[in-house]
Amino acid sequence: MERSSTTPVVIVGGGPVGLLLALFLDRYGVGSVVLDSEDSVPDTPRGSTHNARTMEHYRSLGLAGRVRALGLPAGHDAGISFSTRYGGHSLSRLPWPGPARARARVASAGRTDQVPEPMHRANQMYVEQLLFRHARTRPRIALEFGSRATGVTQHVGRVVVTAEGASGRRTWHARYVVGADGGRSFVRRGLGISYRGQGGLDQDVLGRRATAAHVRVPTLCRDFLGGRAAWSNWVFNEELAFNLIALNGVDEFFLLTSSVEPDAVDASALVRLVRRGAGADLPVEVISHRLWTAGAALVAERFGEGRVFLVGDAAHLFTPNGGFGMNTGADDAANLAWKLAAAVQGWGGAQLLGSYEAERRPVALRNTAAARAMGAGLGAIERPAVLEDDSVEGRAARERTGRALAAYGRLTLDTLGVQLGARYDGSPVVDAGGGVPPPDSFTSYTPSVVPGGRAPHLWLDDARGPGSSLFDRFGTGFTLVRVGGDRAPSARALSAAAQDRGVPVAVLELPDVAACELYGAGLVLVRPDGHVAWRGEGQPADPGAVVDLVTGHEAGGRRGTAVRRLPRPRAGSR
Repeated sequence: MERSSTTPVVIVGGGPVGLLLALFLDRYGVGSVVLDSEDSVPDTPRGSTHNARTMEHYRSLGLAGRVRALGLPAGHDAGISFSTRYGGHSLSRLPWPGPARARARVASAGRTDQVPEPMHRANQMYVEQLLFRHARTRPRIALEFGSRATGVTQHVGRVVVTAEGASGRRTWHARYVVGADGGRSFVRRGLGISYRGQGGLDQDVLGRRATAAHVRVPTLCRDFLGGRAAWSNWVFNEELAFNLIALNGVDEFFLLTSSVEPDAVDASALVRLVRRGAGADLPVEVISHRLWTAGAALVAERFGEGRVFLVGDAAHLFTPNGGFGMNTGADDAANLAWKLAAAVQGWGGAQLLGSYEAERRPVALRNTAAARAMGAGLGAIERPAVLEDDSVEGRAARERTGRALAAYGRLTLDTLGVQLGARYDGSPVVDAGGGVPPPDSFTSYTPSVVPGGRAPHLWLDDARGPGSSLFDRFGTGFTLVRVGGDRAPSARALSAAAQDRGVPVAVLELPDVAACELYGAGLVLVRPDGHVAWRGEGQPADPGAVVDLVTGHEAGGRRGTAVRRLPRPRAGSR
């Protein structure tokens, strides 16, 4: 017998982005059902980079510490190493702080430091398992794994979702539906929405049809990498180019390569590849492998329709360079969740959910283009025949190639502008009169209270623990930050206008000098996703109009969805 249920939101797809969306909704007090055709989250490696903004999102959910306990050991380097072979010549090594050094940097950082949660390397499969376990403890989240969505039909005021599972057919009547179901999204295809952009790169290094594998190489670190062991360990020579990404820092790796024939790849071919890359007959176990297309920079032509929305890979597909894909999806979820909650709870206006596409699609275009440019830069680096020769020519070739690889590697590491610099200029729910935004930068982030960007970070004490960050004081509604103590304008009018409209708002006082230097004296209205919606040096002339604007009840702000494009990453740029 078919069972029918109601729920505020159905999320189709239980990967990291779908689970994060459910957890954000739960934080805002909104229930959801998560459908996934698999019985549980996968145990195969995917991306390993959780950037600084994603780590801030984990912090808001109380999960940052648990995520940092996953992945690389505390003392393991999180950088990149390039060698001709693991038993051969070193070409370049770019160290990067591992978990212990990252924690030490936070502990000693100044009060206005902008990275309270540094980038962390932990494979997606580990983090997905954590998110899955945590979601199971939340009473407002129903996990329906092993249930394949078979229909999504929009009606007036609701969406009907059907699914098939081991227990038979189920139907949900939802206020809203979100497709978080990956690159082959059933939800996206059902809406008739196509990707636009560029597919795989036609190059020998992580181009065309590539192979990804989970391998165990128990003696690699001990006998070959030694002190050169990094998070990303490349073999780069005329014959081979592949990357072994450390998973546990001991013996398990994520292999990425285009150096095997994709139509003939099997475990034995991958074993031979790793042995050739090491230059020795070392033990190799292939746990799993799959084909994939590297170099994609595809963005959905629309991010939804009516009461149905797209997030993560369903909305955009990335090349892995820089680790932007899952992180862009995490930011999608943070942006959409509070707007869905506002709609369900009745305080969001008609334009609020429409602003999701206006804000997030330009960011997807920006980030996919940046990742593809990095991938093309790697493929353009020459692999001369003499690279492994013990000769004058060989040494010169290694020096040239090492410099080029170092420049590429720095680009993939120095991406703070991408991580923290996403802005929503042009959004219909962001005030356009708050100043001139800082220039978009690939490598650097400039804190700014100009509406549209991430609210600048401030440490409130020296403990650097839970509650020490300004972000820890932002609640589940809007936060009206009053900067300057006695010199600051009153927050009463704006706060009253919000309360009159049923909009959740909390007032936060920041009286000290560091806050004034960072924010400037005045009022700053921060959205639930941590972006600045409005600011002023005094009380607004019409507080109700400000609240109506930022909650989508009135047209306003600067219209349009112009893309703020990052400067194209160039080899050697900083």
